[in-house]
Amino acid sequence: MTTADEIEAVLGQSPSMIMLKQISALDEGCKTVLAHCPLAGFGYRDAGGVSRTTFIGGAPGFMRIHSPTRISFILPDGEAHGPVSFVFLLPGVGETLRVNGSVAKRKGAETFVDVEEAYVHCAQAVIRSRLWQPPAPASPAPEVEGEGPLRGPGVAEFLAAAPFLALSTWDKSGGSDTSPRGDRETVARILNGRTLVIPDRKGNKRADSLHNLLQDDQLSFAALVPGRSGVLHVSGRGSITDDPALLETMALRGTPPHAALLIDVEHAEVTASDAVARSRAWTPAAHLERGTVPDLMALVGDHLAANLAKAENGLLARVLKVVTGIPGISGLLRLVMNRAYRSGLRKEGYEDVEVGSPQRPAAEPAATNPLREVRIAEVRRETPSAVTLVLEDAERPGSFDFRPGQFFTLVTSIDGRPVRRAYSASSAPGAARLDITVKQVEGGLFSTHVHRNLRAGDRLSVRGPSGAFHADPAAAHEVVMVAAGSGVTPMMSIIRTLLAAPAAGRIALLYSNRSEQEVLFADELLRLEKKNPDRLSVTHVLTQERGRLDAAGVRSWFAELGQSEDARYYVCGPEALMDTVQGVLTGLGVPDDRVHQERYTSGADTTVTAAAPQEMVVKDDTQQVGSVVVEPGQTLLDAGLAAGLPMPYSCTVGNCGDCMVKLCGGEVAMNGPNCLTPRQKADGYILTCMSCPMSKVTLDIAEP
Repeated sequence: MTTADEIEAVLGQSPSMIMLKQISALDEGCKTVLAHCPLAGFGYRDAGGVSRTTFIGGAPGFMRIHSPTRISFILPDGEAHGPVSFVFLLPGVGETLRVNGSVAKRKGAETFVDVEEAYVHCAQAVIRSRLWQPPAPASPAPEVEGEGPLRGPGVAEFLAAAPFLALSTWDKSGGSDTSPRGDRETVARILNGRTLVIPDRKGNKRADSLHNLLQDDQLSFAALVPGRSGVLHVSGRGSITDDPALLETMALRGTPPHAALLIDVEHAEVTASDAVARSRAWTPAAHLERGTVPDLMALVGDHLAANLAKAENGLLARVLKVVTGIPGISGLLRLVMNRAYRSGLRKEGYEDVEVGSPQRPAAEPAATNPLREVRIAEVRRETPSAVTLVLEDAERPGSFDFRPGQFFTLVTSIDGRPVRRAYSASSAPGAARLDITVKQVEGGLFSTHVHRNLRAGDRLSVRGPSGAFHADPAAAHEVVMVAAGSGVTPMMSIIRTLLAAPAAGRIALLYSNRSEQEVLFADELLRLEKKNPDRLSVTHVLTQERGRLDAAGVRSWFAELGQSEDARYYVCGPEALMDTVQGVLTGLGVPDDRVHQERYTSGADTTVTAAAPQEMVVKDDTQQVGSVVVEPGQTLLDAGLAAGLPMPYSCTVGNCGDCMVKLCGGEVAMNGPNCLTPRQKADGYILTCMSCPMSKVTLDIAEP
């Protein structure tokens, strides 16, 4: 099929009323949908003109609305140029909101888009695919004949289980369109190693994708499997066919589709998706409460009325406005629309059509996202190699509550992928702003990004607090601290907190740095020491002048302080210094339960991963609690959390040990260094936040 006349002969002409659903700017209903949407399919072309489709988001409100015609979001895996398009998904809701526009500008990782049109898409794709229903068992992956991208790791298996995709196309003038496609069990079928076919069943007759392909055959799509947090990315060239023999192979109860889309695949790859994983879209608690957003069919009525009024069809617009304003009419319209969906889909051959809204009742608790979105209020230079990020809530003012000495995990996107690092808070708890001090590490991915790229106004996410390294402000015992370099950051939080607590005891700090220029918080420590001469004493050691702090120096300082039977000792710094201090304290007879140490891991990224998805089975002692597919490059923890499994965790970067579980079967690649002891490793324990499966694995999450 190569002409618009041929397409319209099969599909029919698009009714004029369909186009009246479209508006040129976001109204209040659209803004509400975007504010509650955690996930969207996004179609764009990169700097080289290659078509790409991905899923963006991860939490409700990821799309920032600047005006009715300007929105922005974080695009973690590339740069978009020219016309772009979105299909916004609301977990538990059948209809989708589609928005088309063009890239206006980029600011760091944030992409700004000028909105040109928005409209509600019918629920048939979601209903056909059962997108929000419990996942059905996947069909066996077919044997793939011939060579080609569809023989790649995990691709055929993913397609066999994928009932839904977002398809992106463009017209000759550069306009973009991303539409939802769904079918029972398998939405795209493999013909050979480089060819896919997607049935085109009856819809709203807009047929944007088909008309676009007559003008520009380049396309891309991103497919989803309910229950999995991976995405299949496909790009290639498309054509349209009405070949009866081919259509008959996709018939449902004797009813074939009226046309099909043939794709010559150029690239196909299964990857982990941070947006899908963080959205928790497959958990029932993520489904919207009734009334949270306007019924999207009622939103269609609003758009129709607005366009009819502009078209000087005043009487019809007024009638429609009166009708939609009748109390309870929204529920009645929903019943009528659901009946129409059910009738139409049964005529196409679908059985067991589930059309009723699976939205959860208001009494069920909402899904919580452990990531907290923050903005940088200030970047404060502390030393030539260290800065403090002053963070505050991105949207609503709120306090940062933690125990002095604990750390937070910062999350951002660098070079198209999420990166996480743990940093101790240097401010006191309970304030509206959180101070995180970051020292530049040679070759450090995250610290280099902080020092070179981050500015006031930029956004990050934080998780936490985490860690057992903390002090009790209500305790009256003496506190003795030994720190080196950036190891002073948790000490600053403790010092600031204890000095504000009248009952707290005396504080002594031994602080080692290479030179005077590298002393973090030098002025603040001096000020606090002068203000509290009876409560705080600070002893500086500059290794450039007197050499490294050794056991003799530590022992001499302890002797000058005098030993207190109830003193608590806090140590943070390089491993060599911490081992030295521990040895001295052991020699002095200080019990281990009075010594607190904070050991940082390197924050290295997982580099050894399996090429294909792997299954993870999770049990709690003898009872199996669930299973999930772990995507290439995804950690066991991320996959388990995305599937709603009860995985223990806290920091997610290997520092706290809260995600330690027993590996009962299979093989994993685990990042190091991390906080596991040699004995724990020998006993078969792993950290799920640092581990990727190399085969099918079985974990026991029972408390070790």
